[in-house]
Amino acid sequence: MDEWLTFLNDHMEDVLVTLEGEKMYVETIFRETLDNTEYLYWYSVQGDNGQDVEESEHWLDKKHLEYWNECIDPTFRPVDLSPEVLMIPKKIQEAMEA
Repeated sequence: MDEWLTFLNDHMEDVLVTLEGEKMYVETIFRETLDNTEYLYWYSVQGDNGQDVEESEHWLDKKHLEYWNECIDPTFRPVDLSPEVLMIPKKIQEAMEA
C-alpha cells in the first residue's frame, strides 16, 4: 500500500486531471492499522454521471486500478453511508454545480 499511496501523491497533478472526468469534487483516502491489518477508507464527494475510473483510458487510472486489484480485497463490498448533516458553504456548492 505504501507504493500505491506514494504513487498517487507523487503524481497529484495527473490525479487531479483524472478527477475532472469522474466529476469527483473531493476524494480522500484514509489509512488505519488494526491488529496488524491495514485498511484504507475513502471519502468522496462526486457529481452525477461522472465517468467510472474503470472506463478511463488515462495512464494514471490504469496504474491506479493495477494497485487497486493488488491491494483491495475483492470480496469486501463497500457501504455507501447516508449523510445526516451536510456542511458545505454556499459558494462551494455553487462551484460544484457549475
